[in-house]
Amino acid sequence: MPPASIWLVGCGNMAGAMLRRWIDAGTIDPREVFVVNRQDRELPDGVRQGREFPEGPLPDAVMLGMKPQQLDLIAQAHGARIAGVKLLISILAGVETATLASRFEAEMIVRAMPNLPVAIGKGVVALHGPHSYPAEALMRPLGLVEWIADEKLFDVVTALEGCGPGFVYRFIDALAAAGSALGLPEDQAQRLAIATVEGSGLLAAAADVSPAVLADRVASPGGSTRKGLDVLDADDALKQLMLATLTASARRNAEMAAEARG
Repeated sequence: MPPASIWLVGCGNMAGAMLRRWIDAGTIDPREVFVVNRQDRELPDGVRQGREFPEGPLPDAVMLGMKPQQLDLIAQAHGARIAGVKLLISILAGVETATLASRFEAEMIVRAMPNLPVAIGKGVVALHGPHSYPAEALMRPLGLVEWIADEKLFDVVTALEGCGPGFVYRFIDALAAAGSALGLPEDQAQRLAIATVEGSGLLAAAADVSPAVLADRVASPGGSTRKGLDVLDADDALKQLMLATLTASARRNAEMAAEARG
């Protein structure tokens, strides 16, 4: 069973998307949620919020959803109040479990890295820490859940699936821009690009072969798709570009981890 009650520290774009999905899916009763924010936000009906956590017993879980740079400030302001909580979940990019354990007292600490499509239940959530069924059950309504055994790989995972939607959106924009440059109306090119990526992603998810095999199936010898793939495949241009992209993101995650360690 997922936690029956949860407190959130911060409720920005990502934490807010997770919270709304949990409530829409019936995973969490909004009356069992309390959010600490610097200022009130528009939250689902029934969710309480304030500057300090309420008096009384601790919830089943606490999730840290503020900016990583606010770690020490939050620990000083709320660490004593949430000390001893059964499950502490952190979605802070680049903040390692040892760093979290040095600031917060909890029976179990689990790192989570969601991506924005969790808002519609089609996201990815990577988890690291002691295997916790409540944490996994909480994340299941958000999309694919994967446990990452080696925390050293969490920076790479964050770059791939956490940052990945941003890279995909850039690709969609570039695909549409290319169509527009060749004469299509901008709005039509964008609709076509979005629908093409949506359908291709759904097919890849349902297929029993790799995306590379699917690409070859689209490309008949000497055809137009093959000519386009020849451009992307030349000198592994696309693979090298994505490697450089993920490397830059992973490097920044590692830098944030070092900053958080103090």
